[in-house]
Amino acid sequence: MSNLIPTVKNGSESNSGLGFKSLPSLSSWMDDIINKSFGNEFMSNFNTGITLPAVNVLDNNEEYIVEMAVPGLKKSDFDISLDNQMLSISAELSTENDDVNENYTRREFGYSSFKRTFSLPESVETDKINAKYEDGILKVLLPKRDEAKKKPLRHIEIS
Repeated sequence: MSNLIPTVKNGSESNSGLGFKSLPSLSSWMDDIINKSFGNEFMSNFNTGITLPAVNVLDNNEEYIVEMAVPGLKKSDFDISLDNQMLSISAELSTENDDVNENYTRREFGYSSFKRTFSLPESVETDKINAKYEDGILKVLLPKRDEAKKKPLRHIEIS
């Protein structure tokens, strides 16, 4: 898995006005020691980035729409719940692969999960919330109450 947040190893490559290079950060220095001692194979199995899915929140006249990019999951992997105007969207996925060869057995497994929570405005009609998952995008539709919907512009004549 690739890093989601780019990091600079061994400090910055740019020189300051005095001609000094900045010192490497402690975490960069530790990464270099571990990679030299154990090789890149040791660290390649650790996730060092943030794995929360990207979210868009749209506001139109009729509803709010929460879109979440979560490819590779099934509908059954999600848990969407509402508790006191707090919307929670979470998913949990675990995988196991068995590979049997004549001299060894290798078992690989993985686990990933996330949970995002959103505080809903009072204008959401909570009884009519629904969700759909299609092409790797989860959409949660949050309909607005009638009184919260935007009214058309009305021109007022001056008497």
